[in-house]
This record gives sequence, C-alpha cells and structure tokens, in this order.
Amino acid sequence: MRLVTKNEVVKDAFLNELKREGIKFAVTERLGYEAFIGYMIEGTLEEISNTLNSFEGEEKEILIEGFLAFKEQINHALEHLKEGEEINHLLQEGYWMGDVLEQLFKNGALVVEENKARLKEDVDVTKLKFQFRFPYQIAKNLESIEKIAKQFAFVDLLPEYEIEIRELEIEKINKALHIAAKYFEEEAVMGVYFALISRGIVANEVLNALGNEKVPKDELVGTFLKAMPMEIPTEKGTMIINVTDGKAFEEILRMLEKEGRIDIKGGKIKRR
Repeated sequence: MRLVTKNEVVKDAFLNELKREGIKFAVTERLGYEAFIGYMIEGTLEEISNTLNSFEGEEKEILIEGFLAFKEQINHALEHLKEGEEINHLLQEGYWMGDVLEQLFKNGALVVEENKARLKEDVDVTKLKFQFRFPYQIAKNLESIEKIAKQFAFVDLLPEYEIEIRELEIEKINKALHIAAKYFEEEAVMGVYFALISRGIVANEVLNALGNEKVPKDELVGTFLKAMPMEIPTEKGTMIINVTDGKAFEEILRMLEKEGRIDIKGGKIKRR
C-alpha cells in the first residue's frame, strides 16, 4: 500500500498536492538504489545523433527511434522551462519528465526557486551533455553495439522515499490515487489503489458490525477471518478481498482507533 520514488522532485510535488487536499500520509526515507543494465551513449544531442547515424548494426532503426523520442522529450521540457514553470505542473506531463529535469539539473542548466524551475539565460543547450540509455535486451550483436556504446551495470545508491497513504475513507483514497497517477506508473498506482480500497472496505465493515455494542476483540477478529474472502460486486465485475492474517486485520483496528473511530479497552471494542 506504498508508493516508492527515488526522485526528490517527484516526492516533493506529490506530497505538496496531498497536503493541499488534506490527505494523511507517512513518509519513510531509507537508502535505496537504481540499477540499469544495458548501454549508454553520452554526448551532446548532435554527437549522439551522429554516432547512431554512423552505426551499421541491425539495431540502428530502433535505436534512432528511441533517440528521437528522447530528443523530443528534452525539447518539450525546454519549451516549458524557457519562461519557467512549477515543477509539479511539469511532472504532470509524465514520469519521463523527472528524468529530463534531473539530466538538465546535473548539467547545471536549471534555476530552481521554491517549486518553480526555469532554464538559465546563458545556457547553450547544444553544448549540454546528455545520456541516451537503452536496455541490454535491444542489443542483437554485442560486438557492433559495444563499438558505439558503453556496456555497464550502473548502480546508484541514493535516498529512497516510501510514501504510505494513511486514509480509510474511500473518497479520500480515490482523490489520493488520482493525484498519484500524475507521478507514478500506472501498474504501481493500480496495485496500491486496490489495496487501499480493500482496507477501507474492511474498515467500514468493522464499523458496521460493531453497531453500538461492546464486542470482544478476539471474537470480532475471529469472525472476520473466518468470513474471508469477501466478494464485492462492482459496476465492471467482482472484487475479492482476502484478509486471513490476524496481524493484518489488527493493523486495520489500530488505524480505526488512531482515527478516534473505535475504542479498544479490556479486550473489547466499541464504536465511538
């Protein structure tokens, strides 16, 4: 139920939006890494283009396609950055924007003030050095590829930010994941979305089961675990929620207690 990023720009922009919407979250920072196994051609955009055009291998067409897409992303970012723009607005273009901003930042080409980035006035973009990277799976003939590109396994040790959405209300979960879709890949967002929705549904079922009576905690936990899995009909199909681990269920109870929605005393639970 957590989203992870190593990009500080993405992290800050995402958290700022969550704060504005009053969505509760927790952030854990730890040492992480980025690993890339493949090839890299480094140089100015013109140098990289010349290198690829002189290449005679069977991979030439797909490499040029990839480079043109990369170049288009850079030019698109530069158009926004000439006058300056808020970073969170830029990142709404797609997660690829984070990589372009990072490469420009490492070139010393950006001025960042508060949450706004712009291109420095004296920057000659044609002189900037970029890294065009492609995965090793593309390489069909290693000997020819290694004449134009560096083969390497690159590991970058850097801070990693794990962001947990601490909400049980379905409306706020929907809002949080709508924001997350701007900054994270669809597959990651969808997994977290359904996990959070499942937790929210179970929490609501607990509140409904309690009513106004005090219920022995062990009895409540046992009843819910035995009733699993829960089958929830949806507009487009069926959603099945399965909680068979007592520790996972008790974590939901702790969240409800922390939010002030239940009291747990003397082994009994009561709805507030």
